[in-house]
Amino acid sequence: MLRRLYDWTMSLAARKSAEVWLAFIAFVESSVFVVPADVLYLPMALARPERAYRYALVATIFSVLGGIAGWFLGHYAYEALAKPVLEFYGKLDAFEQMRGSTSADAILLLLITSGLAHLPPMKIVTILSGAANINIWLFIVSAVVTRGARFFFLAWLLRRYGEPIRDFIEKRLGLIAAAAAGVLILLYAILHYYSS
Repeated sequence: MLRRLYDWTMSLAARKSAEVWLAFIAFVESSVFVVPADVLYLPMALARPERAYRYALVATIFSVLGGIAGWFLGHYAYEALAKPVLEFYGKLDAFEQMRGSTSADAILLLLITSGLAHLPPMKIVTILSGAANINIWLFIVSAVVTRGARFFFLAWLLRRYGEPIRDFIEKRLGLIAAAAAGVLILLYAILHYYSS
């Protein structure tokens, strides 16, 4: 099923309505969808590099709006809506464990790592932020900064290096972003350990 979703998302890049689909995928990816917006963003930006920054802006805005929707799901409709979504993806047990044992600072760190590297998936962190009552304005600022950084960095890479960078982005950028997220988590753990 995941492969079919991925292929379907990729097929949207060739359509005239691709920008609308990018907005839609970026929105739902941050709250309920499993395929990241990058899958659609990359082929679109490569096909029309002069629009790479415009597409990055669209992806950022709608990713943040989707994140806000995820926050509201977690905050106001956890039992009725968010819980069934998490159960569908097989993430409910992990989510419940995180929900019961994660501090507000750790959730903010997860929002940063998720926004930059999809670790953990964005929808998990947006719902968790709402369920844990993280300040909505802090949440929004964090989402704008991290999602914007990700999409605009991709736009810059694609504009500067074009098609040759595609293989690097698809295969290694996730690893680099994951390593950066790991460093952030390690720094947080060290600071938390020494401050307590």
